[in-house]
Amino acid sequence: MGTISDYRWIQQIVEKYKAKLKEIDDAQWQATPPTQGWSYSEVYYHIFDASILSLIQLTESAKGRGKIKPTAFAVKLILFLGMLPPGKRFKAPKTLTERVKKAGKDNIQVLMDVFLKQLQAAYPKLKKADLSIKAPHPKMGYLNANHWLRFIAIHLNHHLKQLKRIEKSY
Repeated sequence: MGTISDYRWIQQIVEKYKAKLKEIDDAQWQATPPTQGWSYSEVYYHIFDASILSLIQLTESAKGRGKIKPTAFAVKLILFLGMLPPGKRFKAPKTLTERVKKAGKDNIQVLMDVFLKQLQAAYPKLKKADLSIKAPHPKMGYLNANHWLRFIAIHLNHHLKQLKRIEKSY
């Protein structure tokens, strides 16, 4: 996939989040699911907060603010396949879990809109990005601007599965 494909993929995934947001019962929105873990609200907050933080890293690397570092083979494989390894649950870094909070649906809608505006502003910067310059990711090492865009899509898509698990737990 190229950057235009990843950009469109992200937009399609966000539309799925928006549609799902309308379907989620208000009584379940902030409730801890029977299987424990994050509520719908916390998942939504995490995914869009993390995506905004990822856009900051994308922009930094696109502006040439980063380091020339190798990308680990496993990370290259994840980016190539467009998915995190199946069957494995990943723990978010503590720096991100500490940011997670419950928010109302209206607040999440605003967060999604902020993300989409920032994505639209960041996307044109990819054309001029030096792909040897990379910004750090807390789990995946250093990613260049195109990698960051791809990661955002993969991460958004991954958490759709988490929403399905929550739904099945009720």
